[in-house]
Amino acid sequence: MPRHKRGWAIKDGHHREKRRTPLTVALIEPALLILIEESARHGYALHSALEDLGIAPIHPSVVYRTLRQMETLEWIEAVWDTDNEQGPPRKMFSLTDKGRAAHHTWQNELVKAQKSIQIMLDR
Repeated sequence: MPRHKRGWAIKDGHHREKRRTPLTVALIEPALLILIEESARHGYALHSALEDLGIAPIHPSVVYRTLRQMETLEWIEAVWDTDNEQGPPRKMFSLTDKGRAAHHTWQNELVKAQKSIQIMLDR
């Protein structure tokens, strides 16, 4: 019997196109670092921008949980945007020096992963 979360791609013999994969979930952290490096943003804007990077569908709770973890690691910092006229104040996330180092490390890991993925695709 498969372990938990294994077999995510197939159910009842059919390919599950819209199911998020473990690989997609693993890419959320570096994707958020890239987006926040580009510009400080609030959580909803980050969730929406993930689709531009090809990461969808992702439940907002996964994004917010990752942001909280990154904040605990001191990779990002949050400042309340009280000038927002379209609703309540929102947390605006920006990168710290530790976050820039994490972003750099992730970029190197993504290059390595890209090479491994290309080798597997070529076989």
